[in-house]
Order: sequence, then C-alpha cells, then structure tokens
Amino acid sequence: MIQSWGDQERRLSEHVSVLVGANSGKYPSGNSLLVRGKSEAVVIDPSVDLVALGGAPVAIDAVINSHAHEDHIPGNGLFLDARVHIHTADLVGVQTIDGLMDIYGLQGDPRTDFMKVVVDEFNFAPRPDAKGFSDGAIFDLGGTTIEAVHLPGHTRGHSGFRISGGVFFLSDIDLTGFGPYYGDVWSDLDDFEASLLRVRDEEADYYVTFHHKGIIEGRKKFLKLLDTFTGVIAQRHDAMLGYLSEPHNIEEMAAHRFIYRPHVKSLFADHVEQRSAFLHVQRMQSRGEATEVEPGRFQRCSS
Repeated sequence: MIQSWGDQERRLSEHVSVLVGANSGKYPSGNSLLVRGKSEAVVIDPSVDLVALGGAPVAIDAVINSHAHEDHIPGNGLFLDARVHIHTADLVGVQTIDGLMDIYGLQGDPRTDFMKVVVDEFNFAPRPDAKGFSDGAIFDLGGTTIEAVHLPGHTRGHSGFRISGGVFFLSDIDLTGFGPYYGDVWSDLDDFEASLLRVRDEEADYYVTFHHKGIIEGRKKFLKLLDTFTGVIAQRHDAMLGYLSEPHNIEEMAAHRFIYRPHVKSLFADHVEQRSAFLHVQRMQSRGEATEVEPGRFQRCSS
C-alpha cells in the first residue's frame, strides 16, 4: 500500500491527474483519475489506496464510477458529501450490496463470503442517493468536461470517459495479457467485442487503464495493446473448441481452467470460468462449431 500521493499523482495535463495505485494499480488496487475544473473536482473510480490515504489531494465534489465492481467503488463511502454517478445499467450495484452481488451472479456460500470481502477489504458503503447516467452524458466541471462512453460487456453499464485535454479513461478495458473479463452474469461476450471496436476509434494523447498498464501515451501504442487484448478472446475460444474434441459439460470446462491459471485460488474463479465457458459454448453453437450431444454435454462438430 502506498503511503502518500506524492509522485504517485501523475499529471497528464493542467486538469487531469492519475492517482497511481500500488504496483501500478494491480488488483485489488487501481489507478483512479482526478479531474479538476474551475468549479468542481471529480474522482473517477476511487480505489482502495485512495481510501487508505483518507482521500484525494483536493476536495472532491463528485465521484464517477465506471461500473459496479468492488475495486472501483471503495471510495464511494469516503466522500459522503459528494454526488455519486454511474451508468444507469449498473446503478443497483452501488445502491445496495445485494444489488452488487446480483451483478456478479453469486449465490449461496460464495455470495455470503464475497459480501464480507467487499465490506471488509473494499470498504463497501451503500449509496442509495447515487444517480444514473447514459451514453454521451457530459459532466461540466467548469472549463473541463467529462463525457461518458458506454462500453458494455464487462458489466452492462461499464463505461469509459472522454476528458477534455486529450485523455481517455478505459477503465477495465485494461489491455493486460490476461485479456477481457466477462465472467459475471451481467457480462456479455458480444457486447464486449462491440465495445472493443468502438473504443478503437477513440483519439487521445493519453489512454488510462484502471489496472496494470496505467498510462499509455499515443494512439499507436494503444492500438497495438488493444489488438493483443482483443486477440485473447479468439485464443480462448480456440482452446475451448479443441477441448471439446471429446464431450464435456460446463463444469468440466471450468475445472480445466481456460481463464485463470490452475494455481490461482479465489472465491470467484470457478464462477468466472463457468460463465466464460457458457458464453463461448453459446457462440460455438450459434456458429455451428459445437453441438449438445447429450443433455448438458457439448462436443465439437466434425468438419
């Protein structure tokens, strides 16, 4: 955990700073964005580090969440006098903890266990006063604007932000080697791919991810990273299709681990693997690549 902002506040322009989290924003940390205007200051995705440090370098008038996931909303309860904004589709995830759990789709013991983690480790505080926005919503801070760009797939409401002065916040289109995450019940593979196409058209001097990559300077580097990130989807699909040369069910596919490495232990890894496998099998069936050979068991179609 970082001890003070100091050099961790990276200025991209007079009005925009990245509050770089521990280990370059590696989960559970993240890279929050601080945007200052003449009349207001806004923090986008207040991280666990921001909470640990007791706040941002300046007073905050509003919090904007890119989406409702535990690591993007820890500061919502810190800035109780500030407004909270999130895309309408994810609004329930910041209003109540049950709404957040519904976004993940967790049930039973995993739901109970993860609720405790979200409260104890991510400082979850319900914000029933939060307001929803839509694609294209503009937040005017006084000479500096933030425009919401709806980029669903990761969650239904996942959004990026186009900020005056040449900055685009990608949130969890994080361009890591891990690849796109679409492992919740509110995730959608087709929507994610459409969002990757949409964000490709963004022109900016700086692209900022919430995790890992952090600050990416220049469109050429951004597009190279985006191509690699997007390619992970096809790699996973091909690997799963190869596995289905013999009949398997979704649970067996999840146990084989196509998303996480076998040694990774987490409360939600199995859930993510199952949801991701389900989405890819749906795609295989729609393409005529695989068929259900018996109830709940799928096999690759012979060519």
